[in-house]
Order: sequence, then structure tokens, then C-alpha cells
Amino acid sequence: MKRLLTLAVLFCLAAPAALAVPPAGQRSQSTGPSASQLCKEQRKVMGMANFRALYAPAGNPKAAMDACLTRQVQATSTDAKNAAKACKAERGTTPQSIAAFEATYAPLSHPNKRNAFGKCVSMKAKEATVAQQQATLGAAKKCKAERQANAQAFANSYGSKKNAFGKCVSQNGKPATS
Repeated sequence: MKRLLTLAVLFCLAAPAALAVPPAGQRSQSTGPSASQLCKEQRKVMGMANFRALYAPAGNPKAAMDACLTRQVQATSTDAKNAAKACKAERGTTPQSIAAFEATYAPLSHPNKRNAFGKCVSMKAKEATVAQQQATLGAAKKCKAERQANAQAFANSYGSKKNAFGKCVSQNGKPATS
């Protein structure tokens, strides 16, 4: 009886999650990299020690990955909100500006040309996410090289505590604004 109850509970938890994710062939090509993909790329490029120093200086690798995922999800959400505001401003309110907006984004969207706004938002959000990722990776490489070149100067600039690498990346990891 306990086994049957356990299986029923697991099925109830797993079924909605399985139905929520579309099959691989039906996923949109315009979606950006997931938070998990971004964090894995950062961990690979930085190395585990630097990844931990950036996200969880006193924690373990799991804590660092959890902190990275949290930060990436927050950044992605912010990027989407900012993209929606930018697209709304770009679309305008006059019939001419709306027609120009749809002419720009509708050919990229669904054949019924009803998703120009969604296409605009997804493109701008993806661009912002990719720009932030590149800025973070570039800052991590710069900080790693700076620390290896002169450890004392690095310590003088960012401190000698476990969070020094994170301070360096935070100060140098702002994406270029266009």
C-alpha cells in the first residue's frame, strides 16, 4: 500500500512538469540560453575555484551553482521586462509607427503576423542576456589574469578575502551599453 501511494504521489508531481515542457522539435529557436546553460558555461570558462569565489566564496560547489542560477534567473527576468518596455516604446502609438514596427518584426514571427511584439521582446531579451554573459566571462578572464600577474596588487585593489575575485568581476563585468 505504501509503495502504491508513493508511486501515485510521484506520478502526480511528475506529470504536470512533463506536460509543461514542449518537445524538443517544438521549442522556439528565438529563446536564449537557459540559466543552467549560462552557469555551466561560466563554470567551464572560469574554472571551479573562480566560479566558487564569484558566487559562493564560503560555500561548496552546489551553493555556487545555486547562487549562479538564482542570479541568472533574476537577470533574465529583468532583461525581459526591460525588453518589453523598449519594444513598447519602439512600437509607439501612431498607426504609422505601429505599421513600421510590424513590418520590422512580423516577418520574423508566426505566419499570421500577430506576434511582432513577442518577437521583438524575445530578440531584445536574448541580446541583453548574451551581452551580460559575455561581459561576465570577459571580466572573469581579466580578473584571473590580473590576479596571476600580480597577486599583491590584486589584493590591494580587491582585498585578500575569499570574495576578492567576486568583487573584481562585479566591478569589471558590466555589459557595454549601446
